[in-house]
Amino acid sequence: MPDARSPIRHHRVLYRRASEQGRARFFSLMIEHDLFGTIRLVRNWGPVESKGQERVEIFSNGAEAAQALEIWATAQRQKGYTDL
Repeated sequence: MPDARSPIRHHRVLYRRASEQGRARFFSLMIEHDLFGTIRLVRNWGPVESKGQERVEIFSNGAEAAQALEIWATAQRQKGYTDL
């Protein structure tokens, strides 16, 4: 059961192993609310066992952020990523 005190509302982690390179990669999507009520979609990606790269998008409401999360997840699945 999610903790109501957590700033994280939705989270998806996708994984892909590139057979030609033999390297595993991750793509993480997270919707969070900060102390000021800002709704953020945090995207983090890179090779497994690394910090990776991060980008943050700000949204005016949770529905827009959730829609963007699903669009990103679908795009990554089309590239061969699978949900963990």
